[in-house]
Amino acid sequence: MSMKMFTALTVAGSDSSGGAGIQADIKTMTMNGVFAMSAVTALTAQNTTGVTGIMEVTPDFLAQQIDMIFDDIRPDAVKIGMVSNSDLIRTIVDRLTFHKAEHIVVDPVMVATSGADLMQSDAVLTMKECLLPIAEVVTPNIPEAEVLTGRKIENEKDMEEAARLIQQQYGCAALIKGGHQINDANDLLCRSGELHWFHGKRIDNPNTHGTGCTLSSAIASNLAKGYDLDTSVERAKAYISGALAAMLDLGKGSGPMNHAFELSGEFAKITE
Repeated sequence: MSMKMFTALTVAGSDSSGGAGIQADIKTMTMNGVFAMSAVTALTAQNTTGVTGIMEVTPDFLAQQIDMIFDDIRPDAVKIGMVSNSDLIRTIVDRLTFHKAEHIVVDPVMVATSGADLMQSDAVLTMKECLLPIAEVVTPNIPEAEVLTGRKIENEKDMEEAARLIQQQYGCAALIKGGHQINDANDLLCRSGELHWFHGKRIDNPNTHGTGCTLSSAIASNLAKGYDLDTSVERAKAYISGALAAMLDLGKGSGPMNHAFELSGEFAKITE
């Protein structure tokens, strides 16, 4: 008897240090019970202290990766992370539209946790014009939401206005992530004009490398499994809280979370 497994695809950059990018996405998807696949947009040379190099794939090669995945193991959801130039964004939109991809989650990665700029300015424009209109939800943090709306966000009322604006302007749901001194890890979802606050407890952990990648991948995983958007966000927030609360401490900078905090069983045991 064959086992039914839901599937998810991450279209994002590789993080050589394993805490963000496709590595974080694959770990997150696996821990959230879906089979993870990846189409790599770029290789990065990075660690917890910063990014020293980005090597992009060609649009043709990215298209080939996406086509090969859809032609064989069709993803039930797609998460899109770091895409640094316009041609690659257009390629993603073209192929996902062609394959009629469902449950597209866009994490508009513009700046790394370490402060490195990851997106060219014309790429931001292409993302707004082409990518967001095919997404189910976009998950910006406060600075990214400011770029998407062209407005300053200084309090919760500003967050509500920005979420409504993103939803009206681009036609996708908007999950604006709190933090950034505005509130205690409370996120705001605007879907079909309705606002829903998700209250979270701020976990005092300086190691936040890859939180954005992880949250968006967890949302995509839950959408793939058939949960609605609100439930998917709730479950994703609970997962990321657990990964942060595990207090993993690796690296000299802003380190990664423990994606596998709930992994148990014979093969997962740590030997003394």
